[in-house]
Amino acid sequence: MRYKGRLGDALRILNRQITACELCPRLRTYDREVARVKRRAFLDWEYWGKPVPGFGDPHARVLLVGLAPGAHGANRTGRMFTGDSSGDFLYRALYETGFASQAESRSREDGLELRGAYITAAARCAPPDNKPLPEELARCRPYLERELDLLKEVRVVVALGGVAMRTYLGILRDRGAIKSLAAFPFGHNRVYRPGPGLAALIASYHPSQQNTSTGKLTAAMLREVFEHARELATSAR
Repeated sequence: MRYKGRLGDALRILNRQITACELCPRLRTYDREVARVKRRAFLDWEYWGKPVPGFGDPHARVLLVGLAPGAHGANRTGRMFTGDSSGDFLYRALYETGFASQAESRSREDGLELRGAYITAAARCAPPDNKPLPEELARCRPYLERELDLLKEVRVVVALGGVAMRTYLGILRDRGAIKSLAAFPFGHNRVYRPGPGLAALIASYHPSQQNTSTGKLTAAMLREVFEHARELATSAR
């Protein structure tokens, strides 16, 4: 997706900074090793193997916050939620609700565009066992803060999973916008309005294979989240 104008310039600079980040040695070592060894199905791929920047519409009214890149998904392709089963599940829901131009996401060059949505994550490197350490999340958080400052038209934040939700709410708390996280218990498709002038918050189960294969999160459940997000974003006009 091509970014234009001053906002586009600012996002490009931020994304270059994210891609060049070396703040978490454990994660950088892991991602490079995954990119070197590869998965048998992707031996012909040149893995991205770097921190993954955000992706989407710079004028988005809906911001999606995930957990972290998948080791053989975004860490391979270089684009959030691209190239694995979680991405397949997510982009299908985004396509069906009008936020994505196509239902599949295979590579950075596959032509997919987001409409009115932007995707980011609490951590930008793929962590071992999908579990970034608290200190790694803390080091990565300023990138999300900068995105929140740049994406001024966001009216709805969709937190994909508890870690994403706590990371976002932690930013609001530390900025003095909310008093504590205790008033915002996690629950699928639960909607919060943190305060005047703040984006609405929708909590959602993460579209991980563990959640989708067990039926904890179904396609209909995730589609409902984004239908709800569109309604809230539209009413906020």
